[in-house]
Amino acid sequence: MMDADTLLTFAAVARAGGITRAAQVLNTVQSNVTAKVKQLEEELGVPLFQRHSRGVTLTPAGAQLLPYADRIGHLLAEARRAATDAPEPAGELCIGSMETTAALRLPPILRAYAGACPGVDVILQTGTSQALTREVLDRRLEGALVAGPVDHPDLLATPVVEEELVLVTAPWVSRPEMLGEAPVKILVFRAGCSYRARLEALLTGLRIPTLRRLELGTLEGIIGCVAAGLGVTLLPRAVVAAQAQAGLVALHALPPPGEARVSTMFIRRRDGFASHALTRFLECCLTSNG
Repeated sequence: MMDADTLLTFAAVARAGGITRAAQVLNTVQSNVTAKVKQLEEELGVPLFQRHSRGVTLTPAGAQLLPYADRIGHLLAEARRAATDAPEPAGELCIGSMETTAALRLPPILRAYAGACPGVDVILQTGTSQALTREVLDRRLEGALVAGPVDHPDLLATPVVEEELVLVTAPWVSRPEMLGEAPVKILVFRAGCSYRARLEALLTGLRIPTLRRLELGTLEGIIGCVAAGLGVTLLPRAVVAAQAQAGLVALHALPPPGEARVSTMFIRRRDGFASHALTRFLECCLTSNG
């Protein structure tokens, strides 16, 4: 009979790529895993895996079944969290944030949250808005702070704070036009960064040719490379205000009307369970930046 336990075993084998590895993940014996997979294949009347010397791979039928098995696994996990969720938040809270938000906005939020919810262990993942949105949609994160606007039918988006974006250059560049006709290298986070397209559009509008992109994984790396004259970037003014005051970089206001403003949104799945820990975190986001 196809039940939740059998489907979760099937999903574990698919993710692990083998019966033995799945048994280790599930903390059971290999024969149990083999029997459940065989039972499921017999009930459905189709093979779900192709066996080979290195393990197993999904058949087309298995690939179609896997999202449903994952969905059941997520629902069971949420049901468990809902049943055990106490008014006093405890346990783990898995959230995501853009690098810029993590550097500027998160410290006071996390300080307030630690005082309000001392029993919660926060697990923070940083990344681009695009990557974090996918993690929330796939239920690997309970929520994330990303750049707006956010328009997705499966997501709830709450505005947290509005930032002013500025063009950041080496300190000797007093105005963008000084960049001249030579191609300019743009310094950005990896693909999926919400500021990336804005920066390219800005330079195109100023008729400043761009060279190759230099992708870096950290905010500090981007600012350091800009300060060294390796290129330009686009960041919230508040993130680089201290470096500008120290003379390490120069900041240039963007042309009006609306290009300079961007909202940071807290997103979560519309159909997801909102634990007390998650709700209190969003409250801290709104009060700390309000």
